[in-house]
Amino acid sequence: MNQRIVIISISLFVLIIVGMFAFAYLKKAEVAEQTQDEVQMPEEEVAYASITRIDAKHFYIDGVHTLAGEIAMPTPCDLLEANARVAESFPEQITIEFNVINTAEFCAEVVTLQRFKVSATASENATFKATFMGREVELNLVPPAEGETPENFELYIKG
Repeated sequence: MNQRIVIISISLFVLIIVGMFAFAYLKKAEVAEQTQDEVQMPEEEVAYASITRIDAKHFYIDGVHTLAGEIAMPTPCDLLEANARVAESFPEQITIEFNVINTAEFCAEVVTLQRFKVSATASENATFKATFMGREVELNLVPPAEGETPENFELYIKG
């Protein structure tokens, strides 16, 4: 009877060891399959990913909001285009849409400041948000200095 318990104990021990190796093999194969799926789907590269915040001076004169500022672009061939879209609500919601036009095949990579000025007619309490190349970015509005107008503004923003 003693010999029978020893044989059963050894057999049970061997089955547990074999089960552990089988489980480890199956988990390793599962992880390798998941990793291969992740490698096959490369992440999309976001154009101008470094631009996450836009600083602008905000002028409100005679019912017209004017935003003026500049954005550091990676090349001098990147031309900045800005449009304002006003949503009909109260207070109005103004979305400033920034897009880049670049038709050059080759261009020196020199950071160049591109200025913009965009206007929209809305109430004084209108809210603002901005998109850059279709993705939402932070819009930092700075009040103008006394006597400053959109035509002769200077942008000195620390931040």
